[in-house]
Amino acid sequence: MYTNSGVFIINSLAINLRQPLPEDGSQAFKLISQCPPLDTNSMYCNLLQCSHFSSTSVIAVSDKDVVGFISAYIIPERPNTLFVWQVAVGTKARGQGLATRMLQHILDRPGCNIVNYLETTITESNKASWALFNGLSNNLDAELHSSVMFDRIQHLDDAHDTEMLVRIGPFTAIKEINNENI
Repeated sequence: MYTNSGVFIINSLAINLRQPLPEDGSQAFKLISQCPPLDTNSMYCNLLQCSHFSSTSVIAVSDKDVVGFISAYIIPERPNTLFVWQVAVGTKARGQGLATRMLQHILDRPGCNIVNYLETTITESNKASWALFNGLSNNLDAELHSSVMFDRIQHLDDAHDTEMLVRIGPFTAIKEINNENI
C-alpha cells in the first residue's frame, strides 16, 4: 500500500521512499553495479546525484538497505521536463511495481509541479525499462514517443548500444497507483 509518507510494503519488506542524501551515494553506487544492464558511473557521480539532484531523485530503503534508486533531474532549458537518468531496483524488490512507485514519488513533489513531460533513454534490448515506461505512459494517460538520441556509431564509438530517447507527455496529473495496476 502506498501512503503519502512514502512507506509501503513489498514482499513483506517495509520500504520507505525519500530524497537521497549524500550519505546514500555509496549504497546507490553498489546497487547500480548489481543491476545490469545499467551502466556503472563513478561513485562521485552517484554522490552528486544524491546531493545536487536529490530533489528530483529518490531512494528506496528497507531496514537500512537500499533496494531502489532513481536519479533524475529537471532539464535546465525545459523546466517542464524531468529527465530520468537511471532506474535501479534490487533483486529482492523486483517485479512488485517499486520503480513505478518511485517515479510517482518524484513527480508528486512540489519541485515537479510544472513537469508535464518525462524523458529518458533506453537501449532497444532493455525490455524491463520499455515495460516500465510504457506502463507509466498508460498510467499518466499520455503518449510515448521514441527516437534515436545517441547512435551507436555516431555518438558511442560502437562501444555501446544506441540509446533511444523516450518522451512521455504531456500529462497533467498523476493517477494514484494501486495494487490493481502495478
